[in-house]
Amino acid sequence: MSLIRTDIDRIAHLARLELDESQGERLLAKLNGFFGIVEAMRAVDTTGVEPLAHPVAALRDIQLRLRDDLVTEPDQRAANQRSAPAVEDGLFLVPKVIE
Repeated sequence: MSLIRTDIDRIAHLARLELDESQGERLLAKLNGFFGIVEAMRAVDTTGVEPLAHPVAALRDIQLRLRDDLVTEPDQRAANQRSAPAVEDGLFLVPKVIE
């Protein structure tokens, strides 16, 4: 995929950006360079390659430093919901917004 100058102008318009000619050309080159990298990565056959949990795991075995999943804060749901206009079974009640 590659972009053309009209694509950059449309993106800038949608993002409410005002680009001069040189900024537009620089942005076009950078985005097309990015898309070139993405296309090169897509071209690599990754069949049978296991995903990594951490990028360094490809180089050596690592032990992830994960903390124990322990409750460290008291349950403050009732206190937090005290200011809500409507609560039921621990859930905030809000008006229906979709017809």
